Amino acid sequence: MAQGSVQVTHAGTSRWRRRTGEYGSLTAALEAATDGDVITVAPGTYRENLVLDRTVTLRGPERAAAGSVRIAPAEGVALTVRSSAVVQHLQIEAQDAASPALLVEDGAAELSGLRVMTRSASGIEVRGGARPTVRRCTVDNPAGTGITVTGGAGGVYEECEVVSAGQSGVSVRDGAHPRLERCSVHHATGAGLSLHGEGSAAEAVGCEVYEIKGSGVQVVARATGHLTDCRVHRTSADGVTLDTDAVLTLADCDIHDIPENALDLRSRSVLTLTRSTVRRFGRNGLSVWDPGTRADANSCEIHESTGDYPAVWISDGASVVLDSCRVHTVPDALFILDRGSRADVIDSDLAQVRGTAVSVSDGATVQLDDCRIREAATGAWFRDHGSGGTLANCTVDGVATGFIVTKGADPAIDRCTVTSPADAGFYVSAEGRGTFHGCRVSGSQGYGFHIIDGCRTTLRRCRTERCARGGFEFAEKGPVVEDCRSDDSAAVAAPGDAEVSPSAVSAQPAAPPAPAAGGVAVPPALMPAKAPAGQRSAKAADKASAGAADPAQQTPSVPARPAQEVLGELDTLVGLESVKREVRALTDMIEVGRRRQQAGLKAASVRRHLVFTGSPGTGKTTVARLYGEILHALGVLERGHLVEVSRVDLVGEHIGSTAIRTQEAFDRARGGVLFIDEAYALSPEDGGRDFGREAIDTLVKLMEDHREEVVVIAAGYTTEMQRFLAVNPGVASRFSRTITFGDYTPEELLRIVEQQAEEHEYHLGDAATEALLKHFTVLPKGPSFGNGRTARQTFESMVERHAGRVAQLSDPSTEDLTLLYADDLPESA
Repeated sequence: MAQGSVQVTHAGTSRWRRRTGEYGSLTAALEAATDGDVITVAPGTYRENLVLDRTVTLRGPERAAAGSVRIAPAEGVALTVRSSAVVQHLQIEAQDAASPALLVEDGAAELSGLRVMTRSASGIEVRGGARPTVRRCTVDNPAGTGITVTGGAGGVYEECEVVSAGQSGVSVRDGAHPRLERCSVHHATGAGLSLHGEGSAAEAVGCEVYEIKGSGVQVVARATGHLTDCRVHRTSADGVTLDTDAVLTLADCDIHDIPENALDLRSRSVLTLTRSTVRRFGRNGLSVWDPGTRADANSCEIHESTGDYPAVWISDGASVVLDSCRVHTVPDALFILDRGSRADVIDSDLAQVRGTAVSVSDGATVQLDDCRIREAATGAWFRDHGSGGTLANCTVDGVATGFIVTKGADPAIDRCTVTSPADAGFYVSAEGRGTFHGCRVSGSQGYGFHIIDGCRTTLRRCRTERCARGGFEFAEKGPVVEDCRSDDSAAVAAPGDAEVSPSAVSAQPAAPPAPAAGGVAVPPALMPAKAPAGQRSAKAADKASAGAADPAQQTPSVPARPAQEVLGELDTLVGLESVKREVRALTDMIEVGRRRQQAGLKAASVRRHLVFTGSPGTGKTTVARLYGEILHALGVLERGHLVEVSRVDLVGEHIGSTAIRTQEAFDRARGGVLFIDEAYALSPEDGGRDFGREAIDTLVKLMEDHREEVVVIAAGYTTEMQRFLAVNPGVASRFSRTITFGDYTPEELLRIVEQQAEEHEYHLGDAATEALLKHFTVLPKGPSFGNGRTARQTFESMVERHAGRVAQLSDPSTEDLTLLYADDLPESA
């Protein structure tokens, strides 16, 4: 388009004294214009670098098509404004990567209806003392920043749109302080809105930031921002990022569809959220790190996580306040980690949580007041030493476990209620502590309060009702109980040697204390209310069905076979010569140690836990069973029985249930051997947040605390078991030695078949023996090879084919019924 004419309407003191002139260029028109003049530009392309330093109006023709007036110089700044001029309905174009397309340096200019289509350092740059009003302008700058406000500048930006930017959509820095109203920023490569530097501040109202290749909003280095009624969504990085003493307030905002953290705070930054929503995020909804960093949320909602991370993450000494908030439909709700980290949660709802609603670890602290936790795997888990806090007047409903306290954690839980837990209302283990005052559990499918490992827990004025396995279960001495009651129809487990203060006895008519299983009286305060006869019988049936998991209710141990008899049975096993030597060496060490003790001498400490490595079918389970019998015969184990488990028996589907399952399996094995088949499955290579590691940690603690009661044998493939031993520093030290079970040779496999034939009253013909030996020699010995299992399956297949052959005979002889031929081998052989 050719350059058009430029009309200048010169202002006068009276309407009839105004005059109009036409000029061939914009530069000439601007030189002729004075303050108050109106410069109307005809459609065309003007390749000039314009400078407005007078208070004039520069505009395109009214009702002209968009883009009909183009200011498009070959280089440099297309339009510079240094006055309170008015610029309307122009298209600004530039190609200089070192300069902005439109530069506002001073004054209170009014810019409206502009289209900035450029490949410059910035589409619009406002700096110095400029305070422009920018309305309904569009910036398309795929090579640089959309709008830059810098150097103390300000202004109001209304209904503007950045349709693309090669860097930040809107950049505020070096003490600038603009106000954005109803603006939209999208398709930027960098932050959508970037605030940087001390004194820099921005206020945004009714704005939208989306489709950003980077963070939606970034506030760093002491900058401040205030966003009201804004939306941030569809970014490639965090939704909102604060770093290094940044301050941001979000009111009535919506942050959603973020692949990373919706809100991320670090390095003493402060975020205030009011009536805002955070939803559909891939990592944390709110992530707060470092000492001095703080987030305060009031009447907010965080929900619909699309990833596997906690909705709220607080670590490294940071703090968060959630007041009247809702967190729901997330993997985990609130994780607080590290000494100095703290969360205060008031009158809030945590619901539909696949894992743990509140997790406190590594010395962190939490305070929950008047909160409601619903539909979670675990209500609150205090994980380790130094972790604690206070929970008061909270309700927990529809969870697997209400509260878990482990590894020295010491919370104070006051007047909290757990309703209908699947496993337990309160579970304390592994030196957990805690004080529970005025707490109540009702409708538990397991115990109300389950406290093991002699934990020094204090219970005051606690109540349970309708708990399937009992209101209070104290496995060992440790808990302090005061004025606690249970009206369960099931028998309440005795506290063993637990300390019971005088105030624990309720003010009821005197009744003789009931004897506990271990001979310790149960205080009347812990006695159950009497149930109707029918109800009592139903509960008794439930207890009987659960007896298999309760060591106290298991069948008494049978008399031990002599150790030499069991060792003789071990010797009859085919092959395994190195295994037999290892077992005999262990047996000799234990036996000599026992005799030295009887003689008053010091005996070497022998760790009896073992690792069995090797392929499937090499006799690991059989040797484990015999090893248990040997230790029983030597008086080392009370019963010597074998409890075989695998990952599926130990690992739950959510945090909290794994520790309970592992504890129950360990309890079943007390007095015997716990054999963990394919133990390496507890530590998968891509485990991440896999709960198998929790099972390992629990086992390590139990093996140390009860090392005289249970022998643990972990079995699996050789290479994979090396990974298992390395997953926890305490694992390798708990096992005395590793015994390797080699693959059977063809001759040993043949011998297994011969043993099977003798046991079942068959015998092999000469040709069958030769055919079997050849078969086992050429059989592939890959990872799926079953060793002894393969030999037994081969024998079973021969018996089946033999039966099919002999069934066709009308009058088979004894030899026909017992002799196996080479033809009876499977066809694949």
